[in-house]
Amino acid sequence: MNTVIETILNHRSIRSFEDKLLTREQIEIIVESAQAASTSSYIQAYSIIGVSDREKKQKLAELAGNQTYVEENGHFFVFCADLYRHEYIGKMEGKDVISSIESTEKFMVALIDASLAAQNASLAAESLGLGICYIGGIRNNLEEVGKLLNIPQRVIPLFGLAIGYPKKVTDKKPRLPLSHVYHEEQYNMDHYEQELTSYNNVISSYYKERTGGKRTDTWTEQMANMLEKKSRMYMKNYVEAQKFNKQ
Repeated sequence: MNTVIETILNHRSIRSFEDKLLTREQIEIIVESAQAASTSSYIQAYSIIGVSDREKKQKLAELAGNQTYVEENGHFFVFCADLYRHEYIGKMEGKDVISSIESTEKFMVALIDASLAAQNASLAAESLGLGICYIGGIRNNLEEVGKLLNIPQRVIPLFGLAIGYPKKVTDKKPRLPLSHVYHEEQYNMDHYEQELTSYNNVISSYYKERTGGKRTDTWTEQMANMLEKKSRMYMKNYVEAQKFNKQ
């Protein structure tokens, strides 16, 4: 055990922040930490947009489903898959890169690069005593988000990251058991129902204690209810319109 692992294992999403902005130094060290993440073949296929303008944050909060912590935080970052610069590189170097950057493989590279960078940023922020919350809700309406942030083709805003000084720290949510997530030598489905049933009991007890008995639903119940409803079904068309994943 060391301080890095302690920071990782102590993670929880923070949805209530103090009215205190991050300093320029904090913002830069968080972004530099993001840039230190591994990147496939040195492609660095992502960009980060920092949003501090109050009106823009209010609009993003609205687009994300009226989540107040999108507006009320120390700083808001939007992580984007970005192959725009690589199209530009092709023009600079006189090379035809279009087929490559429109491939499913490069789409996946951009998603993975952005995600790795974001997790580094999150760990850096938490190591500074700050709280973080990922915001997938910005994908509710990417066309409007794109207009607001001046997003060109070959760039896709993937998620937001609210960072700030925690006002309220919630209990840590129990994760799936290690044996259910970690498989050795091959994918193992032998004990799926047993492990999920056991995890359901843990989650139901967690919600019961946290809400004083008002909520006792299980994880599989929660997931099934969520997945039963279609959401963001426009995404394939949007991704292709942004010149990603076309081949």
